[in-house]
Amino acid sequence: MPPPSGLLNVYKPAGWSSRDVVNRVERLVKPSKAGHAGTLDPLAEGVLIVAVGAATRLITCAQEREKEYHAIFQLGCRSDTDDSTGEITTVDVPQPPSRADIEALLPQFTGDIWQVPPQFSAIHIDGQRAYALARQGQAVDIAPRQVHVSRLEIVDYAWPKLELLMECGSGTYVRSIGRDLGELLGCGAMMTALLRSRIGSFVSTDAVAPDDLQKANIAAHLHSPVRAVEHWPQHRCSDLELWDVAHGRLIVLTHLSANSRVALLTPTGELAALGEMRTLGRVRPTQVFTDRYSLTNPNTESTDSGEVSNNS
Repeated sequence: MPPPSGLLNVYKPAGWSSRDVVNRVERLVKPSKAGHAGTLDPLAEGVLIVAVGAATRLITCAQEREKEYHAIFQLGCRSDTDDSTGEITTVDVPQPPSRADIEALLPQFTGDIWQVPPQFSAIHIDGQRAYALARQGQAVDIAPRQVHVSRLEIVDYAWPKLELLMECGSGTYVRSIGRDLGELLGCGAMMTALLRSRIGSFVSTDAVAPDDLQKANIAAHLHSPVRAVEHWPQHRCSDLELWDVAHGRLIVLTHLSANSRVALLTPTGELAALGEMRTLGRVRPTQVFTDRYSLTNPNTESTDSGEVSNNS
């Protein structure tokens, strides 16, 4: 049997670290490797994509997908971690903000915005994690970074509890959104709960609990690696194109723009390779997943001297 390879849609429970989930999966798929796409803090729960086997090479692709969060914040306080796990101080608020006050500020947190990640975060500072330095009592100077928030709206508000729905791109810190919103409101805010309900097309209602994964059923829960790049342009290769791709050769695709990425599929729709469009419609495979030794040359009269498929 070939080693398992694919993507798991796991529902990470609150109290588990993302690494806890990966460790459980790795015990079930040994000697194959596993890794996760997009860390969830122990406080948070919801969708965690775990890549298994060769699909671990697609983690950065899966991390690109848009994410959806449901976050609950408590207004009228601050935390050094920006959530309820840290040292909390209360804020004197003579007049709590209204729902209209909050809604008026939300446009400032949508689109391409700049945000400073939390002091307690996994950002690297001089070779160390920011949270490690923060735990030592060191003030960490973290540069702001640009992130994209496509949707931000109030789900429910009853002072001091505020629930927000957010859709955002990779690298966005939900805690920072609440912290900065609280500062603009003049009342402070800290996150008390977080649910990641979606990454791309992976949704929390379809996710499997880690305790429900067993050696006997884990293969049934694996999704095709193609789902990691379903947001890319795709091309289903002919047999001859697949032969060329498996041997690292260029193929010609005239319908793609220059410098674009493309997922190259087998004739049956499995992921064969990731490709990058070069000039004159030529696509070069950058990561190959198809085993060339499992293929039969579809054109026995061709030689290996040419770079470009003749039947594109």
